[in-house]
Amino acid sequence: MHELVLMVPETAVEDVSDALEALEALSTSVEDADAMTDAEQALFGEPGMPPPKEGWQRSRVVALFPSEPIAQEAASLLQAQDFFAGCTVLEVRPVAEQDWVRLTQSQFEPVEITPTFWIVPTWHEPPAAAQQIIRLDPGLAFGTGTHPTTRMCLRWTAGHAPVGPRVLDYGCGSGILAIGAAKMGASDIVAVDIDPAAVESTILNAEANQVRLQAGLPDAAQGEHDLVLANILATPLKVLAPLLCSHVKPGGHLVLAGILARQAEELTEAYAPWVRLSVADEEEGWILMTAQRA
Repeated sequence: MHELVLMVPETAVEDVSDALEALEALSTSVEDADAMTDAEQALFGEPGMPPPKEGWQRSRVVALFPSEPIAQEAASLLQAQDFFAGCTVLEVRPVAEQDWVRLTQSQFEPVEITPTFWIVPTWHEPPAAAQQIIRLDPGLAFGTGTHPTTRMCLRWTAGHAPVGPRVLDYGCGSGILAIGAAKMGASDIVAVDIDPAAVESTILNAEANQVRLQAGLPDAAQGEHDLVLANILATPLKVLAPLLCSHVKPGGHLVLAGILARQAEELTEAYAPWVRLSVADEEEGWILMTAQRA
């Protein structure tokens, strides 16, 4: 493996990145060339939204190629293009061979939800204090326990166990919230998502955790439930307000996440015709909002 390292002005980052993709780079990354200096720039964007800019005023673009000749050929082809004006080839350098599977696994440790409730990747032994665990490996679907919104939902569920028999996980992703509800006493669980890959991921993760549930697309959500969980984002949560509330039985609980702290008021207003939301938890700028249907 060899890396092609380029210095690229902000205006050319998109064109260069597209060209590297066309040249079949195995991967491409864009970094601030002035990182860790007084000239470093921060780029902030809303969660789930594209970044405000493609790169920095001085961006270091690093592309991975399978061999040195292919990387050198890519550099020569780039230098012949009009859009490469103002760009510089810094180097072509070898990349040390690594055990990528082991390296990836080393980045994911067991996640504590409560002192006795943990999310544990399959390649780890459960902590000694763990009485309940969810076995879950990082994958394509959202929800591995590393994000604050997921942790807050699971923490709420654990704090209100037993949660009641009927649970709906709306926007299930990996199925982690549905699995957590099963661990906390639920027996009639429905998990739905608009993404078929998420539905498949939920089914596989439920089997791995020896949990029984029904997983499907959103039309599989029927009737009222003791607990309705939705960890999505604020905008779809507002649109779904009447639907989600219709699935909460009298006396049942609604738990919403994917909400930034500054969005609390607009969510409260959106749900006001049906339930009274309040902030139940907060972590790293994200909040958990809950309500109990009268």
